[in-house]
Amino acid sequence: MSTHMSGRAWSVLLVLCAAIFLEGIDIAMLNVALPSIRADLGLSTGMLSGVVSAYVLGYGGFMLLGGRAADLLGRRRMFLFWLAVFLVFSGLGGFATEGWMLLVARFVTGVAAAFMAPAGLSLVTGAFPEGPQRTKALGVYAGTAAGGFSLGLVAGGLLTSLGWRWVFFAPVVLSALILAAAVLLIRDVAAPERPAGGFDLAGAFSVTGAMLLLVYGVVRLEHPGDGWAGTAGVFAAGLALLAVFVAIERRSANPLLRLGILRSGPLVRANLGALLFVGSFAGFQFLATLYLQELRGWSTMQTGLAMLLIGLDTVLAPTLTPRLVNRFGNVPVLFAGVVLAALAYVLFLPLGLDWAYTAMLPTMLLLGLAFSLAYGPLTMAATEGVAEHEQGLASGLLYTAMQFGTAIGLSAVTAVNVAALAGDSREAGLDAIQAALAVPIAAAVLGAVIIAFGLRARTTAEAAPDPAPDPAGVSAR
Repeated sequence: MSTHMSGRAWSVLLVLCAAIFLEGIDIAMLNVALPSIRADLGLSTGMLSGVVSAYVLGYGGFMLLGGRAADLLGRRRMFLFWLAVFLVFSGLGGFATEGWMLLVARFVTGVAAAFMAPAGLSLVTGAFPEGPQRTKALGVYAGTAAGGFSLGLVAGGLLTSLGWRWVFFAPVVLSALILAAAVLLIRDVAAPERPAGGFDLAGAFSVTGAMLLLVYGVVRLEHPGDGWAGTAGVFAAGLALLAVFVAIERRSANPLLRLGILRSGPLVRANLGALLFVGSFAGFQFLATLYLQELRGWSTMQTGLAMLLIGLDTVLAPTLTPRLVNRFGNVPVLFAGVVLAALAYVLFLPLGLDWAYTAMLPTMLLLGLAFSLAYGPLTMAATEGVAEHEQGLASGLLYTAMQFGTAIGLSAVTAVNVAALAGDSREAGLDAIQAALAVPIAAAVLGAVIIAFGLRARTTAEAAPDPAPDPAGVSAR
């Protein structure tokens, strides 16, 4: 099957890539600007952490609902509407004069991303037939998504030097351009028939409440002072609502989440792999930022440039990865990427207070390769073989896993770092960061083990003999 795509198909893909790139740089730029925001608005540490957590809550809480809404209400409609919401509330964040204004703006922006991202991904899978064309398209899309985050670190440093409000205003300009192009170019791209039946409101409310509570519980782990009893209560309430959701879905004539989709081994492995892979990087990026800025005294711009090499996936993911996937398949390429990530974190473990940047280069280079090899195949594996009318649901599940991974990765390394910190000296800070590096290493290794089960299943399936012919057609009855 040919990988050639028409000019219009490329135009549609570039618009959708621009949207996921926007989401990536939006998150990264804010992370770089946080110290400037705190200095200007006089925010407490808890309020500053809440600015980040608000986005995670909105994103993780509404992602599954966003994926199903794309299938039921129309992918193009959901994509355009929530892109407009993203534009408006990103701009409002730039006008904030109080902490609560930023909290509201970031929460709604996270909700908008939760509806926009799965709609965009399902538009990509709907626009290109399964096979080489879709592999190529998803490679470009995934590379753009990963590159947006790494390049956003540099962009955030530049914009923050002009003033932290530009971190919110710049996405408004980009959003407006993407929205205008999307209205013109994205027509009902290979849109499937709307599934029969109504909208499962009871399931929607219960799962959204469960996701919000579970993500909030993970965020609370970063702050032991909030009380372990309260955190346990939040988790218990979230799990109870999740149980209610499962009970509702089993009885619903038109379930929000068809539970049978979770019987797919490749889909479950892809989502677990995404959670661990993204979570490991989120934890590492946080620790690397602490090391470079707080222990080494590097500026935000220097920190962003130090991590720029990770952005080489922007070039490799759309060019090299599709060829490797077509040659070897999703799972072997994905496995190689996750193993490279684990190796990158191990190489960063002996960091010292006087490390030259050349000592960090192998880690940054390997992470760029890891994202190039893993991010696209994760996206492909999570949607491969899924019926067209459930592509939005599969996309929502994948992004939910990624968001939970981010929250868990950040919370885990923060908790270990705080627990291991034995003083205010630079040496104590270095020891604490080294102890916390065990978290991304363990997460990447566990992710590789889970993906390895997919390799084993693939090998077993290839080795299995073909079924005997059935001339009578008995097995078809």
